[in-house]
Amino acid sequence: MVIDLSHTIGHGTVTYPGLPAPAICDFLSREASRAFYAEGVEFHIGRIDMVANTGTYLDSPFHRYANGRDLAELPLDWLVDLEAVRVRCDLPAIGPEIFEGLPIRGKAVLVETGWSRHWGTATYLSGHPFLTEAAAGFLKQSGVRLVGIDSLNIDDIADKRRPVHSILLAADIPIVEHMTNLAALPDAGFRFSAAPVKVRAFGTFPVRAFAIVP
Repeated sequence: MVIDLSHTIGHGTVTYPGLPAPAICDFLSREASRAFYAEGVEFHIGRIDMVANTGTYLDSPFHRYANGRDLAELPLDWLVDLEAVRVRCDLPAIGPEIFEGLPIRGKAVLVETGWSRHWGTATYLSGHPFLTEAAAGFLKQSGVRLVGIDSLNIDDIADKRRPVHSILLAADIPIVEHMTNLAALPDAGFRFSAAPVKVRAFGTFPVRAFAIVP
């Protein structure tokens, strides 16, 4: 069974406070395309203007560090068909104790907070759950492969140091933010994938994140 873990991006979708929503339009409409093809043949070419941090997206080390791996440099085996675990927690600040004793080495760790239920509302944009600096340090030391969360930011946005991004991305651990539907997953025994477009000198891009559950 394949489970979609991504939000849908539409014209005007607001993902993060202060960042512009995407503008989606026609570059070549079906009607206009008819002039170029045989009778009855038409095509659509769309255009989208958006910031990289839109919808469900993945952060590479380049997002935080100028000399970090960019999207084009991320090996696919860091992003695709990963063993994964789902960790549920409804605390506002998620510490290392949530992950202690779990088999997380070499796996994608997906943190379900339930915050995605507020997607598309003003509530989603503030007061979100986040990982603590200590939690990030524990995940790094535990050798996880990727960390995802279903809230606005994996960091407390009031902390300008952004310690979770700083710790994980320095260790080449990609981050997936703004996930959804994590409640549909089992705690373990599934595979996770989230591959962005292969863009040079870019640190973040939307993904179609999904899980395969036997």
